[in-house]
Amino acid sequence: MVGGGDGAFIGAVHRIAGRLDDCYELVAASLSSDPAKAAASAAGLRLGSARSYADYNEMARAEAARPDGIDAVAIVTPNYLHAPMATAFLEAGIHVICDKPLAISLAEGEALAALARERNKVFALTHVYAGYPMVRHARAMVAAGEIGEIRLVQVEYPQDWLAEAANQSEDYQRNNWHNDPLRAGPNGCLGDIGSHAYHLAGYVSGMLPNEILAELHAFTPGRLLDDHVQVMLRYANGARGMLWSSQMATGCENGLRLRVYGTKASLSFEQENPNELWLTPQGGCAQRLTRGRVRGVAAEAATRVPSGHPEGYLEAFAQLYRDAAAQIHAIDAGRAKPELTRGMPDVDDGVAGLKFMDAAMESSRQGSRWIGIAE
Repeated sequence: MVGGGDGAFIGAVHRIAGRLDDCYELVAASLSSDPAKAAASAAGLRLGSARSYADYNEMARAEAARPDGIDAVAIVTPNYLHAPMATAFLEAGIHVICDKPLAISLAEGEALAALARERNKVFALTHVYAGYPMVRHARAMVAAGEIGEIRLVQVEYPQDWLAEAANQSEDYQRNNWHNDPLRAGPNGCLGDIGSHAYHLAGYVSGMLPNEILAELHAFTPGRLLDDHVQVMLRYANGARGMLWSSQMATGCENGLRLRVYGTKASLSFEQENPNELWLTPQGGCAQRLTRGRVRGVAAEAATRVPSGHPEGYLEAFAQLYRDAAAQIHAIDAGRAKPELTRGMPDVDDGVAGLKFMDAAMESSRQGSRWIGIAE
């Protein structure tokens, strides 16, 4: 692991996800660029000092040279470090599991995609919501034509943490890396959660828009990056859609919601109730489909406990780690990636997200006009 030390929330999530299905063991880490903090964090995780590093380049070189070196690295750092760190490990011949966004520029992302292909390495991108069984079931239903041809895609992701008084302060805006264009990248809410909404909509619908119209806005005084985003979507098949993400939506916790409307039926999924999916046929009654009861290969492969026993965020994260492990074993053995793992978010999904974000920022800069998304 690189990053994720000193009590970082996301580092702990990745470590739990890696352990949940007995696919990984944490054996080496660069948990901080400060040697003392790196050593203290490693000791807290009972990681031997010989494989605790203060520099990720040193870690990549040293682990690649060991006969028992790491198979994969988890990168859980601020955004601006994703690309240089992933590059170092790919060049060392090590598979990568990386937090989103993939990079802070499209050029960086495309270079990573090219390098991952050249080195034939797995590059998993942790768009965690693709790991939920009911999201995978929804994707399979759409692909099988069960809701007909898609007409509308509506996705929203509201949070309220930036509306907290403490997070509105000048000191917070000055010191938090999420408001620093050099560390977060050129966008805020769009990259933090809008990228998740965009990926989820494309993952389930099987479509990406070819044109968008966007407005990026900051309600927070003194904020350099957006905290509110709204985007209209046009698809090649004539479908329409909307994406809304906001970190200023008072009273919202983590309200990711997707609705897909087809010619036969609609599907609705809410992240805060991840064990259910709503199917409503045209002219019929809404049907509540539940994890553990639906019959479908994709959902069953991502289900761990019987129906009625809730699964959630950590299990969805673990599913991505399990998919990555299966792909790593296959590639290292010279086999094709297992069919059930082919929907795992990867470096190409990261590039698609960066293209969307570039187009959204350009549309907003131009007074919210329609902008095409490069293929």
